[in-house]
Amino acid sequence: MTGARGPRGNNFLVLAGVSVACWSAGPAAAEPTFLSKQYPRCTACHYSPSGGGLLTPYGRSLSREEISTFGRRDAAAEAGDRAEEEFLFGFGGVDSDSPLQLGLDARPSQLRIEVAGRDLSHRNLLMNLDLQAAWRAGDWTAYGTVGRRPGGGLVTYEHWLARQVSDGVSVRGGRFLPAYGVRFADHTALSRDRLELAEDDQIYGVELGLSSDRSLLQIAVGPGRAEPLLDDDGRAALTVSGRAQRDLSPRTVVVGSVLHRSAADRAARSTSAGVSFGYSPVSWLVTWTQMDARLQESDRGDRAIVFTNQTSVEPWRGIWLRVSPQRYRESDNSRAEIHRMVYGLDLYPRTHWHVNLSWYRDRFVFSDRLHQRLLAQLHFYL
Repeated sequence: MTGARGPRGNNFLVLAGVSVACWSAGPAAAEPTFLSKQYPRCTACHYSPSGGGLLTPYGRSLSREEISTFGRRDAAAEAGDRAEEEFLFGFGGVDSDSPLQLGLDARPSQLRIEVAGRDLSHRNLLMNLDLQAAWRAGDWTAYGTVGRRPGGGLVTYEHWLARQVSDGVSVRGGRFLPAYGVRFADHTALSRDRLELAEDDQIYGVELGLSSDRSLLQIAVGPGRAEPLLDDDGRAALTVSGRAQRDLSPRTVVVGSVLHRSAADRAARSTSAGVSFGYSPVSWLVTWTQMDARLQESDRGDRAIVFTNQTSVEPWRGIWLRVSPQRYRESDNSRAEIHRMVYGLDLYPRTHWHVNLSWYRDRFVFSDRLHQRLLAQLHFYL
């Protein structure tokens, strides 16, 4: 392990680490751990077809009855006790039968960064505070979020309008993250960050969804990522994505994905393709593995391989232990190779509460330098 960087390098690493942590904490993602509960589709619990964000009334009920440690209702409980999972614990004036559903998502966090054995930062952060809303009437769903942007100001990460044309056909248009592979809850996972599928990588576009009992196909097309389009910075490029999922069983899933971005004034053309496999042999164990290849047509002709695995064990209801080995390698740039290990603990004590403890260990192979981060996060979703 090499020596520590100078003061300027250390300052850069602190700011980079804090920035990554802040931007990785947007709307809640669909946690793939819950394949173990026999829910292979995001729409079982979320309004968004690609997962994350506001829970449906059914998803809220499930978070109490099947996920939280102490939330399950006693068989003899009164009917009035059922309001806990609703907006503001049932006191917000929005019940599960209302076409309008609201949510509030907050993530106060603590971040510690260590580089080459030196503790560089120890900070308390409010990573996000988002108001979420969905209106569902008949075949139509309108969805939007607005929240605090890290660094100040407001931002709406997602806003779209969708229609369920028939039982197996849906269409939506607006700003959303294109469906690709496994949407791990950790937005800094190498399979998301290195493929430009992280917090602020939503596109403006149109998505077609075709589904059956055991298969799902999602195809999206748009003029490019939302932020480059709004900033007009020369990085916006035609984006096309496709994700095909096959449910081999209620707890076994295979996914194939492709993401293509055309060339722009300040961005090279790139194509990513990946295959994912999710398997839960028993209700307390689930593992997801994803392998991706990316080709970027720059002067160097960059080719990259990304490997991500996440395996989670539930020793007690609502208590999950997870481990996630990840690898990133570029064929023509040995300096970019990263070996990452993530160890985590997720607690779901009761409806609306999620506690996340994650320790990241990144080894940059070329220099043998170690970067370590400890993230403690309270996810409070109303």
